[in-house]
Amino acid sequence: MANELQLKYGMNPNQKPSRIYMEDGSELPVTVLNGRPGFINFLDALNSWQLVKELKEATGLPAAASFKHVSPAGAAVGLPLSDVERAIYFTGDQELTPLACAYARARGADRMSSYGDFAALSDICDAETANLLKVEVSDGVIAPGYTEEALAILKTKKKGNYPIIQIDPDYVPAEMEHKQVFGVTFEQGRNNAHIDSSCLENIVTKNKEMTEDAKRDLVITLITLKYTQSNSVAYAKNGQVIGVGAGQQSRVHCTRLAGGKADNWWLRQHEKVLNLPFVDNIRRPDRDNAIDNYIGEHPEDVLRDGEWQRVFKTKPQELTKREKEEWLSKLSDVCIGSDAFFPFGDNIERAAKSGVKYVAEPGGSIRDDNVIETCDKYEMVMAFTGQRLFHH
Repeated sequence: MANELQLKYGMNPNQKPSRIYMEDGSELPVTVLNGRPGFINFLDALNSWQLVKELKEATGLPAAASFKHVSPAGAAVGLPLSDVERAIYFTGDQELTPLACAYARARGADRMSSYGDFAALSDICDAETANLLKVEVSDGVIAPGYTEEALAILKTKKKGNYPIIQIDPDYVPAEMEHKQVFGVTFEQGRNNAHIDSSCLENIVTKNKEMTEDAKRDLVITLITLKYTQSNSVAYAKNGQVIGVGAGQQSRVHCTRLAGGKADNWWLRQHEKVLNLPFVDNIRRPDRDNAIDNYIGEHPEDVLRDGEWQRVFKTKPQELTKREKEEWLSKLSDVCIGSDAFFPFGDNIERAAKSGVKYVAEPGGSIRDDNVIETCDKYEMVMAFTGQRLFHH
């Protein structure tokens, strides 16, 4: 390890010189094992590492995250995948370790957003996880270590230039952190807010029956939001985030954005989508784009004459609006977390359309009574955590 690392450039090519370094003269907690990570790569790497480390501590399960532009496109813990989940995450029939399951879930939640991601792994990267990364368009990975086989697999990506970062899992940052904006230095204490199921004890709705799975998934949303650009809202189910709405000025826009992604995750499990007749050897990004168009608002973009032959062997039947509505009505027991209070019940109204039953938010709005009333209308369970989780 070294005290500093020179980078090719900063956020943009005109921002030179660029480096990361330790102000106190100590060694950097990261080692570059391959490639040349850039400024944004390291922002993604260090944020995503904190997320997966905390997910592992909170759940006891291996965790993974798929980051893009300093926010997670997906985050998950290592629960086994069902046959349908294997199909929508395109894992094939290869053996999957718990860590590989975590990355498959994190990458697969929102494949459009995860294109060109930076991956984070809570545990030593094994060959099974490396094989998943090998076939995806990804800009790098951070983990506390790599097996020899995994490292050899990853070094074949990007013509041998795939950025691979190893982080010291025992590294503890200083309590105070600093940031410069326009030549002005900001200082604050680190956000050491501890998140686990104890944050969910203050249930304020009439329905107070919260399952253990719901507690786990709500904790996943809250830890994910802790490292998501605010405002932010996240939906989760089955040990993984299924939709993130990040960096919006209006909270209901976060809720709509994340809800739309959760809906897409569920629609991808529809029989018509699972049986789309893709041409042989279709590129993974082309397949993902075709699915997104097929289940989106404008399926004609992929089904019009002259276009469908590029991706399908035969022209598939359209997934109709009615079929979508019928399928979406079956989505249930979804969890939603918010990094700050919901100011109006409209957020809950939108969440209900995506099968939300469990809610976690800080509380503290002058309209909390309206939000609680709306939850009660749908027999939801809502906990006030008392913790705001803004991240900028």
